[in-house]
Amino acid sequence: MTYPIGTPGQPWGDTEIAAWRARVVKQRRYADDVLAAVEPLRADFDVSEYGALDYDGERFPLVAVRSRGWRESLPTLVVTGGVHGYETSGVLGALQFLRGHGLETAGRANLLVVPCVSPWAWERIQRWNRDALDPNRNFRPGSPAGESAALVSLLAPLRGRVLMHIDLHETTDSDEAEFRPALAARDGVPFEPDVVPDGFYLVDDADQPQPEFQRAVIEAVAQVTHIAPPDAHGHIIGCPLQSPGVISFAVSKKGLCAAITGARFSTTTEVYPDSPRTTPEQCVQAQVTAVRAAIGYALANA
Repeated sequence: MTYPIGTPGQPWGDTEIAAWRARVVKQRRYADDVLAAVEPLRADFDVSEYGALDYDGERFPLVAVRSRGWRESLPTLVVTGGVHGYETSGVLGALQFLRGHGLETAGRANLLVVPCVSPWAWERIQRWNRDALDPNRNFRPGSPAGESAALVSLLAPLRGRVLMHIDLHETTDSDEAEFRPALAARDGVPFEPDVVPDGFYLVDDADQPQPEFQRAVIEAVAQVTHIAPPDAHGHIIGCPLQSPGVISFAVSKKGLCAAITGARFSTTTEVYPDSPRTTPEQCVQAQVTAVRAAIGYALANA
């Protein structure tokens, strides 16, 4: 597969990134989909702006929703969504969780939810940010990705004090049709096709595995949507299974979002919205179910 930008074998420079950006079209509005949805939550939660992105004259406020009456003596739970803007159910799932279940842990735990980490990419249904950087490979201090740097700064005071962190993602057909070919072209390497997993799965941190926690989340989500089976090699996205529907990955070493809090229990969800066996509503519900199961397990095993 040849991507329409760049020269095979040569990494992109500024010219190629500008050409890629010119192909990216705004398809929805962060202000309508996220900021407006957060406004009613102010009745029960503290909503704050933890930063802002300014891209080509467009300003994107970055918002976090916190438990009212935050107490340092309570365990802290973190939910993040929209690290990749095209992964719709992560954002909608975080918002739906807040609306329907956000008060369930009131008085028992502190809750911090960032429903949309990457608003520019949300509007354009893209994986990368404006500078063709993947936020989910850049969560570290001094990150070149503004989305990642802002979230790292927000969560830095909590590092090592977070009980549970769940990061909500999707795996879609566009991974193979667009995003992985674009990545290969950007980096000047050959594109190696893979199989898109048909179903829900989780990504555990290979350096800090919590297999029982992962299994508890999988068992809950299996009541809502189907769990991804392994491919013919016994893998999901090239990784061997830790257990059904769970793979291990170098989450910390690769700069992924789920590792930045140093939470005792952490996971990354992956929903497959393009499956004929599920619906967009079920995908959102799978995210909500995963969050509730993760919280339930973490608090029971704190």
